[in-house]
Amino acid sequence: MGITYAEIGIENLFLKRRMTIKALVDSGSVFLTVPEHLAVQLGFDTSEVDQREVVLVDGSRKAVPMIGPLRVHFSERYCDLSALVLGDEPLIGAVPMEMMDLVVHPASQTLSVNPASPFVPVALAK
Repeated sequence: MGITYAEIGIENLFLKRRMTIKALVDSGSVFLTVPEHLAVQLGFDTSEVDQREVVLVDGSRKAVPMIGPLRVHFSERYCDLSALVLGDEPLIGAVPMEMMDLVVHPASQTLSVNPASPFVPVALAK
């Protein structure tokens, strides 16, 4: 077992700016996070967006910019959401993975479409 990375596409839906990035896969984290330089490359002014207070792994709290709307692409799937501007590398958390019905494989250090629903993402709605 080890650290898993995945190649994902992220797109600013207003400006239609899209890029492909390598993101850390972290099912223990909630949101998609991107470093500030990627937010700027996507066309966001992080001084003019809403802030969100987050609790960091050490228990401290920090207000960070929240950008969006973004479209996240993986394989033939996508989801629309906002992202937190935080850290020094992109991170894909549980929410975008659940929205696209993706599965982490720790032994092979890969992320894939859920084999139980290979054609259309399935979400639990109960």
